[in-house]
Amino acid sequence: MTRLDLAQMSQDEMMDLILAQAQQVAKLIEQNAKMQAEIDALRMKLDKSKKPPTNSGNSSQPPSRDQKSNATDKRKKHKHGPARSHTKYERPFVAQPDHIIEIKPTTCKKCQTVLDQASAVLVDVNQVTELPQAKAEVIEVRQYSINCSCCGSLQKDKPPVGLEMERAFGNRLEATVVYYRQEQHMSYVRARSAMQNLHGVEISEGGIDKIMQRAGARAIENVKVVEADIQQSAVIYRDETTSRVDSNTFWQWVFSSATAVFHVIRFNRSVDVIKDTMGDHKAKVWISDCYGAQMNAPSQEHQLCLAHQLRNLQAVVEQYPKDFWARHMQILLRYAIHLHNHRQKIPEPVFFSKVERIERLFDKVLNQTLDKPDTLRLQKRYRKYRTSLFVFLYRPDVSPTNNVSERYLRPSVIHRKVAGCFRSRWGAKGYAALKSLIDTGALSGVSPFQVIQNLFGHPALPIRV
Repeated sequence: MTRLDLAQMSQDEMMDLILAQAQQVAKLIEQNAKMQAEIDALRMKLDKSKKPPTNSGNSSQPPSRDQKSNATDKRKKHKHGPARSHTKYERPFVAQPDHIIEIKPTTCKKCQTVLDQASAVLVDVNQVTELPQAKAEVIEVRQYSINCSCCGSLQKDKPPVGLEMERAFGNRLEATVVYYRQEQHMSYVRARSAMQNLHGVEISEGGIDKIMQRAGARAIENVKVVEADIQQSAVIYRDETTSRVDSNTFWQWVFSSATAVFHVIRFNRSVDVIKDTMGDHKAKVWISDCYGAQMNAPSQEHQLCLAHQLRNLQAVVEQYPKDFWARHMQILLRYAIHLHNHRQKIPEPVFFSKVERIERLFDKVLNQTLDKPDTLRLQKRYRKYRTSLFVFLYRPDVSPTNNVSERYLRPSVIHRKVAGCFRSRWGAKGYAALKSLIDTGALSGVSPFQVIQNLFGHPALPIRV
């Protein structure tokens, strides 16, 4: 419609048109308001169901996968260097140095007079620690035979242990190769490069593979002692992580106690692995996360890892900031852990009175009426495993978390990320056996290299004939 059309209309026609348009506008406004209300309702429903992003603080996600935000300019500036109360630390001197170099002036720099060496006074001492050139030594073994002049029989003696005729590398060199592969997570290529650059040894990837096979076979024989120790332990900590074997997803399990650490890599994550490892043994306390296979482990009591529970509660806190149930649970669990850590400083009657108070308050919070689905899920879990939450408060030899098992698995996660997957099942089995012996040896103060060296036997150097 144009201005000319409007000009040709009568006053009544103009009024009818305006009223019709006003009625249509009112109808459109009503429809728009209704649609906007539906949109707002959907958006509110979406916001309620939307969970905050997962991170290492509210889930089992490793810190390496957390989103790192850029630092702000308003962050607190920390002073570099030691704190004011920090005592100065200096490297202690070795009592018996390998070499002693005495620096005495011989002539006077001013008048060229020869100085009396007997009158020299010691004014300063310094020790410099240096590595000798790590060059491998080649030992040639010449085996002779002699005919007996009396009976005519041919006589031939065996070489010393470690210098066998079928051997190409000494025990210490083989232990070094295994140490690079096992503990330093070097690939075959990097291990070969390290042996060439650091020790001047030319060794093929096939040679490294044969050394690893020998080490794995010997470790598998010796690890039976560690497995037997685990099967007799009263308190066992458990955890598992994924492992890649021959391009397939396997699981690395760890069973740890106060005296032994046992690793096993299997294709499944079921309770069968626990039953095969533990045999007929029934532990007194089993500490693990809330995974179903763990909770079915043969044990008199179970202790849930409270670190996992605190992270799960934190996820609920971030999702429902105004809901105080998860916060109250966190406070009680953290206080229980704090009480456990300071139990040696608290008289026993006072300690158990605090334990009783924690139990009472926990039951009170646990039985509150909840409506959020995630809080209801945790409430159901804690009601089901109520007797598995505070076992550590009644047994000083039990920890409230299974962090010790996670620490034993952390090097394997690094190995998986750096060296990649195991190319064969025997490689995974040998790695698990070696890891068991190394971690168990560490509990007794034995270094990883010494554990590997013990598998191969005494080194060829120094030569013992």
